[in-house]
Amino acid sequence: MPYKPHITYDDNLKVWSGGESLNCFEPHLSIGEIIFRELESHPKLIAQISATEKTVLTREEVRFNAMRVASYMRGLGLKQTDIVGLIARNTTHLVAVAYGCFFNGMPFHSLNIAYEQDTIEKLFSISRPRLIFCDGDEYQRVLAATENLKLDTTIITLRNHPMGSLCILDILTTPIEENFQPARLEPCHDQTLAILCSSGTTGVPKAVTIKDSQRLLLPVFRLTSNDVQYAHSTLDWISGLLTIILAGVFNKTNVIADNDFDPAFTCRMIEEYKIGLVFQCPSHMAMLANCPEFEKADLSSIENYIFGGSRSSLEVQKRIRSRINGNVIFTYSITEMNSASTLNLHFDEKPNSVGRPISGNKVKIINEQGVALGPNEEGEVCLFNGQHWSGYYGNPEETRMIRDSQMWFHSGDLGYVDEDGFLFIVDRKKDMLKYQNIMYYPNEIETVISQMPNVAEVCVFGIWDEVNGDEAAASVVKRYGTELVAQDVLDYVQKHISTKYKQLNAGVIIVDDLKRSGNGKTNRRANKDHFLNVQNRKSLNLISG
Repeated sequence: MPYKPHITYDDNLKVWSGGESLNCFEPHLSIGEIIFRELESHPKLIAQISATEKTVLTREEVRFNAMRVASYMRGLGLKQTDIVGLIARNTTHLVAVAYGCFFNGMPFHSLNIAYEQDTIEKLFSISRPRLIFCDGDEYQRVLAATENLKLDTTIITLRNHPMGSLCILDILTTPIEENFQPARLEPCHDQTLAILCSSGTTGVPKAVTIKDSQRLLLPVFRLTSNDVQYAHSTLDWISGLLTIILAGVFNKTNVIADNDFDPAFTCRMIEEYKIGLVFQCPSHMAMLANCPEFEKADLSSIENYIFGGSRSSLEVQKRIRSRINGNVIFTYSITEMNSASTLNLHFDEKPNSVGRPISGNKVKIINEQGVALGPNEEGEVCLFNGQHWSGYYGNPEETRMIRDSQMWFHSGDLGYVDEDGFLFIVDRKKDMLKYQNIMYYPNEIETVISQMPNVAEVCVFGIWDEVNGDEAAASVVKRYGTELVAQDVLDYVQKHISTKYKQLNAGVIIVDDLKRSGNGKTNRRANKDHFLNVQNRKSLNLISG
């Protein structure tokens, strides 16, 4: 059968290519200019519905609000070289902040709301934002971070406003600059649209620059003005950024919610608002597929169900597929690529594949020596889009590590491409873990556990859960002559680490010694396998007992 998207394969170079990319609009236009024009052209269409705050905004209202935010920024004297900070849920006026930045050609640096104060400080010490928008829930953490950094910045809250804080409604009273027009980019070809978060080898998230480029506008998602879309992702994820951009450019109604993800609530939203396009991360997929309401909900409005960002079990994918009449699309990329790299438009024929490279993208698989491999040979997945990338903001060393001199990104994922050009991801090459799509590293938890007086050695690893992703677990060696039980370690971590995603959610075992490689180094994989064997034996004993 003729598979899509159309690709070619170079047998000499061992490269799969999606062909040349095409612009949807005049090539000189920025994302901000395109959104401004499209909002102006369709003023009475519904732009956004908040299912939690019960607000509705037309495209005209969104455009005016964004111009007020942009005018406020211009009034502060902010320029395209300045950066705006964001730590926010999907609330009613977040769209005005994002579009206001786009209109000014001014990048925002978006952080996850779960980040601790120390992580906020480290990230904002890199970008040093002149203006920060955050939810009142995170206000004290943000304020403390800016004071420690001695940042000359203004903080504006988007919800749950603390007493005396400057709030978004104050900013929306700003008069719109006379004859307002979106700014032209300077320089046009390498302007940064946004800065999102990834993970570095030390466990501290990196600041990933996203280029202001029409390559963000995936033609496959170009839908009519009657389409309604929903994604729970916030603006610190590439999926959240793409969602808000596509809504503005392709005249879609964006349904948002600022609550913690609730699968039953999601089912009700899909029914009530007749949502046609759904973006979800795998952990939310698993929660949705496992909730009682999923089997009874009317999901007939869904035309495209798109998921990606991490691994999803085939069982969960099939449960979702059984309830969706439209397309179920697995997508793959890394944040550094700035957009989707592959799409699987043939779920039923190629389940669990992340698909084929889309236009403007190439894929190759390499072995440990860097030699390109052919079909059905497993190695590291490398991606290419050929466009300028400004790298990790303020981190040229890490930039050089992920992108080679031929402009290929080394993903750190292991995979293979089959005889039909479909990419399959097998595992992660790196140790980085994801819990509910928030990235972390085992050594962060190991450092804390190692501080326990009765601990001699520790190895932390991820145990995969279909809802949460990688749940941290630990094998711990106690000091000779001391007493230590698993609960002691669990309690210590809970006391010294405040965030849920870095808890030992999969458990702890006490061992006589850690599993090691031939060179004497701790073997994380072998310790994980031993942990699973111990847990399986415990389960069998419970059943037999």
